[in-house]
Amino acid sequence: MTPVLKTEGLVKRFGRRKALDGLTLSIPGGTITGLVGSNGAGKTTLFSVVTGILSQDSGTIDLFGEGPFDPELHSGRVALLPQDASLPREASVKGLLEYYAELQGLSREEAGRQIPEIIADVHLTERANDRIRSLSHGMRKRVMIAQALIGEPELILLDEPLNGLDPREVAHMRNILRNRKPGQSMIISSHNLDEIERLCNRVIFMEHGRLVLMSGIRELTGQGHLLRYELKGTPPLDLLRRRMPEAEFEYEEREGLLSCRYSEDMYNEAEVNRVALRALLDEGVDILSVRRGSELESEYLRRSPQRAETGKTDKASSGASTDILPQAGRNR
Repeated sequence: MTPVLKTEGLVKRFGRRKALDGLTLSIPGGTITGLVGSNGAGKTTLFSVVTGILSQDSGTIDLFGEGPFDPELHSGRVALLPQDASLPREASVKGLLEYYAELQGLSREEAGRQIPEIIADVHLTERANDRIRSLSHGMRKRVMIAQALIGEPELILLDEPLNGLDPREVAHMRNILRNRKPGQSMIISSHNLDEIERLCNRVIFMEHGRLVLMSGIRELTGQGHLLRYELKGTPPLDLLRRRMPEAEFEYEEREGLLSCRYSEDMYNEAEVNRVALRALLDEGVDILSVRRGSELESEYLRRSPQRAETGKTDKASSGASTDILPQAGRNR
């Protein structure tokens, strides 16, 4: 499958600092990819360079196998949600989305069909004719999410899309993003690794403008071959190893965690639980919780180098624009 986005040796400098330092990555089409890194890792800069807001100093960008962003070629096919975008205060929700729909190349009829549906999706039907200035921060964020979905673009870049939403809206927006149009690709930049783990099927770790890791989340966290048991009491390791000789058992006494690594060719999750839980209960060991795989946060902390400098946000260091304007319209 042709990658929806591919970069090779991508470099972007701001003065003497490299915000992107030879970044090479490839993102398959039809995936939801999480982009994770410290403040200043280059995430916002990457989004800005990919969409043509900023130009790179060297390296290549390839969208859909068709080269770098081109307003004629990619009009309406790429959408961007900046992290802290500002909206015109006097515009109405509906009027603003109609404007964005026009920039995305939608006909008046198609916009008339899509916009009420999108407004309903983000729970703003009752506020559709209200001015942006009258909306709460969370409501404005939902307008920003709505503009990124207009026109069903093939690639959507979302920078902290759920930041600032209340828990109920986070759960609702998570479902909207997860139930995307078949074949549609998303790249979601977020510091909330729990949300990345829930939403995405792939993840990229970045630091200092460089690629640290690129992997499927299931493979990275071991969700298909690792079970972890939180225990109260010492597990019978010898007994477990005798009953499942093809599996590897390790016990971290300090945390009270028993890990079982196994091959999917030898066992499945139900078989491992059947043997392990029976052995633990027979020996009087209390089981507090069972988890498939490790946490994404643990994998990030283990694999990403510690930052050498702090206090700079990615947005501030990149100089990237935060005006909320779909990229297809910005270059028309």
